[in-house]
Amino acid sequence: MEAMSIRPITWSDGRLRLLDQTRLPNEEVWLDVTDYLQVAEAIRTLSVRGAPAIGVAAAYGLALAAQASRALDRDELLVELRAAAAELGATRPTAVNLTWALSRALAAAEAASDAGTVSRAVLEEAQRIEREDVAANQALGRLGAGFVRDGATVLTHCNAGSLATAGYGTALGVVRAAVEAGRRVRVIATETRPLLQGARLTAWELARDGIDCTLIVDGAAGALMRRGAIDLVITGADRIAANGDTANKIGTYTLAVLAKEHRLPFYIAAPTSTIDLSLLGGDDIPIEERAADEVTQSRGRRVAAEGVRVANPAFDVTPHALIEAIVTERGVARAPYVESLRALVQPVEARA
Repeated sequence: MEAMSIRPITWSDGRLRLLDQTRLPNEEVWLDVTDYLQVAEAIRTLSVRGAPAIGVAAAYGLALAAQASRALDRDELLVELRAAAAELGATRPTAVNLTWALSRALAAAEAASDAGTVSRAVLEEAQRIEREDVAANQALGRLGAGFVRDGATVLTHCNAGSLATAGYGTALGVVRAAVEAGRRVRVIATETRPLLQGARLTAWELARDGIDCTLIVDGAAGALMRRGAIDLVITGADRIAANGDTANKIGTYTLAVLAKEHRLPFYIAAPTSTIDLSLLGGDDIPIEERAADEVTQSRGRRVAAEGVRVANPAFDVTPHALIEAIVTERGVARAPYVESLRALVQPVEARA
């Protein structure tokens, strides 16, 4: 069986199109984006979301900035692009893929010989990043599928599918690859408060592609584990520190603790672009704090008392000791992660 996936980011005829994920599952609306500031707003408001996807979108945003510039001097154009990259990079501080993709696109611009070739160089690099992301997801999916036996039930959190990437997905890429290999796989998706990315996005994506999915409230995971209804947990990641500590959607740490208590393997699936060797551990990962109304309201309707104080961290950090393995397109890392992650990333750095 071929497990289909949607491409949430497309480029055609000098125009970027983004699937507006804030409108799912009720409407499938595409945003026609012609300006890098629109890309920044789309990332900020979660119209496009997921660490790999926002990296790809940001690279295309820089291509739009180059395309729109009237600068005739190469150095002047590079100044404009650095300013645009800074604005795009400030939209979501936790996901390292964002700054990684922007750094690549900027490097392509700086390598161009004159102002006339900068725009093409940035666009080609953005397209290369997009192609590489899909290929990486497919590769890590095949590797991760080895952990998913026939008949397994996989618990996942938030959305780490094709919607969160340029296509195919990370955690859901593992599920897709297992399905493509002919295995029967059942997915249990948490609703993922406060923005319900599991309910709105993961359930929509899997139902659309014909993959067995059951939706649960976040608080039901422990009870299902205790009943023996879950075989393994797989999530994506927004940043992985050198020691294997991993930032992902708030609530992931809770699931990792529950998995350990119930002797279930907990896996991370992410491309190597998510690994940040410059940070020694999870305490160094910046955690984005988002607006209070994401908690006090649901789809525009107030659900909390007026005036209540709100803490709304978008991510938490899962310590490496709770992680069975980290699946990437270059291989599977296991403890000690300081050694295994560096071995996966360093060959890439050596070629840079």
